Amino acid sequence: MFRFRMIAAFAAATAMLAGPALADSMGMMGMSKAEHGLPAGADGPVYTGAPDLNATVSLITAGGGATNFSIAKALTAMVGPELVTAEVNKLTKQYGKTDVTNWITVFNYAVDEAAATAIAAKVKLPSPTLKGKALAAELVKDGAGDGTFWTGTMLDHAVTHGIHESTMAAIDAKYGTKLDGNYHRITDQAMYDLAQALGATSVKLASFH
Repeated sequence: MFRFRMIAAFAAATAMLAGPALADSMGMMGMSKAEHGLPAGADGPVYTGAPDLNATVSLITAGGGATNFSIAKALTAMVGPELVTAEVNKLTKQYGKTDVTNWITVFNYAVDEAAATAIAAKVKLPSPTLKGKALAAELVKDGAGDGTFWTGTMLDHAVTHGIHESTMAAIDAKYGTKLDGNYHRITDQAMYDLAQALGATSVKLASFH
């Protein structure tokens, strides 16, 4: 019950912050991408519309809840342990064990932090409906609006641009901009790989990877 209240509160706040003006006040007029460890243009097109709450709540649920989220658990729930193991091995060869370990740590923190930002809100929501490959495909779609998968664009869709930016600022403060950039870089690659595995071969790899 507590976990559901956390998820509901998180989704409520994303809905409340969906308006472009509020997104501007929280993020677009705040830190620059460089301050998040990203080169110019590396976060993808900004999205300031209504969040994809079903995908957000479904992802949090797949990962074990808003206070103990695990991207490894979420990915396993979406595409199975064999594909996840193969992808982690591939990423480890590509980026090194330290960077992949940091990526997992920061990804988990990002979800927990975004939920904590919204914990004071209250709303009644239906249960999440997306599971497995359908959830994976929705996350890819949210991040690849211009044909290229961008972590920043996915986060804008998931939690609004304002909460996305405030969460990145929290990552910078806790882990530093280098690990924030590492989080975006490896997520770009991992989600591109996931898109290819799902048959979405038209999705392109971000330049920042």
